[in-house]
Amino acid sequence: MPPSIAGNIILWFRTFTAITGSGYRRHSTYRQATFAGAFTNIVFGFLHCYIFLAVASGAGGRAGGYDAAQLATFVWVGQGLLAVVGLWGWTELADRIRTGDIASDLLRPVSPVVSYLATDLGRAAYAVLTRFVPPVLTGPIFFDVYLPTRWPTTPLFLVSMVLAVVLSFGCRYLVNASVYWLADVRGPMLLWTLCSGVLAGLYFPLRFLPDWAYVSLWLATPFPSLMQTPLDVLVERDGVRTQLGLVGLQLLWVLVILLACRTVQRRAESRLVVQGG
Repeated sequence: MPPSIAGNIILWFRTFTAITGSGYRRHSTYRQATFAGAFTNIVFGFLHCYIFLAVASGAGGRAGGYDAAQLATFVWVGQGLLAVVGLWGWTELADRIRTGDIASDLLRPVSPVVSYLATDLGRAAYAVLTRFVPPVLTGPIFFDVYLPTRWPTTPLFLVSMVLAVVLSFGCRYLVNASVYWLADVRGPMLLWTLCSGVLAGLYFPLRFLPDWAYVSLWLATPFPSLMQTPLDVLVERDGVRTQLGLVGLQLLWVLVILLACRTVQRRAESRLVVQGG
């Protein structure tokens, strides 16, 4: 590899990690909000867990192919994963487009897609320590949970969790970028909130649906790859080959969505008119 190319890669990596670190430090300042969020996740964990256990009990001990311990793990890890994936609440890009501040972002040497992705990875890293760990540790104290029995499961889950974070960022970036054309993010954000909650497996496992429904959702939309895939991998709902296939599909959606982000950003820059200047 030529020295100039290697130097550019090293410089890019240093810049990316620096932005990621700034994202971590930025979100670490919101300590009270972090504590309140973790407490809320734990409360909802109890509610969801009791509901799902009742469903499994009424169905003869299994529901949607999950036993009671798998459902308990699904709920408690899902409550922690919600904050890490970060489905909701991010409108920074939309706000900067609306006010015209996005113009300063375009003058920087780093693409807005890369810059905001690095910042979001820093946010996710902080959420792992402060929002993911508390529910995951709380669940086993009060419920019998399922622990992985196959060695590939844990690394696959970690890979799947990272892919879910990147995919969530890409989807939220596209929602925010709609302001380039619509000038108001409230409509797209409401639609995203409804779809990501129901179709991602947050409120209930998608395997509770008929086979044709959840398979269609998995293949035709990125939503199950946000929550359902990493959780199914962790509770070993399927065999290793199927787990690898689900993570592979997740990776495919990440590539498609990031490419869409890059394309939308380039087209938006070619027509951008900063309000007031």
